This record gives sequence, C-alpha cells and structure tokens, in this order.
Amino acid sequence: MEGRLRRPARAAADRLPLLNPTPHLTILGVDPSLRGTGYGIIRNGRPHPEVMVHGTIICPAHWEHSRCLARISEVLRDVVKQHQPTACVIEGIFFAQNLRTAIIMGEARGAAIAAIAEAGLEIFEMATRKVKQAIVGYGGAQKLAVAKMVQRLLNLAELPAPDAADALALALAHAQETRRFNLVPAKRI
Repeated sequence: MEGRLRRPARAAADRLPLLNPTPHLTILGVDPSLRGTGYGIIRNGRPHPEVMVHGTIICPAHWEHSRCLARISEVLRDVVKQHQPTACVIEGIFFAQNLRTAIIMGEARGAAIAAIAEAGLEIFEMATRKVKQAIVGYGGAQKLAVAKMVQRLLNLAELPAPDAADALALALAHAQETRRFNLVPAKRI
C-alpha cells in the first residue's frame, strides 16, 4: 500500500481515452454497396453541423462488378480531393445470410476504403445499429426514420436519398461520439 502511495499518480489521459482531444471538423460518411454507395460530408459547427455534399454513386445492374468498383473508387477520390475531409466513418461489416451478398458488399467496402486510405484519412467503422441508436434513438429503426431525422438534424430542405441519408447519419453519429466522453474509443480500420 505504501509503495502505491509513493508512486506519482498517472494522468487521467494515460488511463482512459475519455475525450477525443482533436475532434474532426469535416467528416465523410460512406454507406458502401455495389449498386448504390451513399456518401456525405458534414462540417461540425454551431449551432448544428452543416452538409457540404451528399449523394449516391449509382451503378446500373448491367455493369460488371469491376466497373462498379472502379466507379466507387473514382467518385470517392474526387469527393475527398474536392472537399478535404479530415476523417471518414464507414458502415461496419454486417452478417449476411447469403454468402454471395456478403462478398459483393465486402468488395464495395474494400474499394471505398482503398480510395479513402490513399488520401491519408483516418478511417473509422461504426455498426449500423449503433448509428440508428445515435440518430433515431432506436437501433432497429427503418431507413425512412433515419432519413427524416438526418433531414431534421441537418436542416435539409429535402429528404436525402436513402443511401446518402445513411452516409450522413454515419458522419453525424461519429461527430456525436467524438464530442462526448467515451470509455471505448471509436474503432479505427
């Protein structure tokens, strides 16, 4: 006991990652999918975050997978170059019952991660249920509920497209997570 009392106390920062010391100001959210990858960039601000850009990378059904993957990478590279986000948050891996679907989703996710990593951004992942819980208050919320809440939180005139709304929700949830005390830091990939 006396030995512990004589040792200098460790700083709180050494023990727990309670607060992100440098919250990201510009966050890119990515909701990967082969035929419709959503993306959205928000800038943290007061009184609320503002949207810089959002959209969906549409790949027609008759395109080959390789062409879709190239398109996802190309568009995300352009978006990152144009808007200079400081971090990216991407939807976490989900468990699909169909193996083929899981592989295709993994390919789209990989194309997105590679394009973003080339730009040197920090990349985080967040589970879908966690995003829905942060934005709507219920982890099993429907896509429409997420889109409506994103529209409200970001003061958007129109309801964003479903995939773009999911991407903006990812960015908003990450912004919320980095502004508050956290016992568990965001998962970097």
